[in-house]
Amino acid sequence: MSLAEAIALRVEDLLKQQKLTQYKLYKLSGVSQSSISEIRSKKSRAPNLYIIYELAQGFGLSLAEFFDCDYFKGFNIVD
Repeated sequence: MSLAEAIALRVEDLLKQQKLTQYKLYKLSGVSQSSISEIRSKKSRAPNLYIIYELAQGFGLSLAEFFDCDYFKGFNIVD
């Protein structure tokens, strides 16, 4: 899977786990709804690390916690 796909899947998982809407994530993180939408739809091929950091903060996670899932294991990313 591509890095963009892995990030999109992680965001989707966290939204479901925390029962958040895209709008609520925008309010918590400060990341624009259009940026979140582009990440979720994989239109953003390489999201800025700062945006990912802000999303992680919105989810109440550190960057390490955001990336701590099987999606980001080296063998899964094939960009």
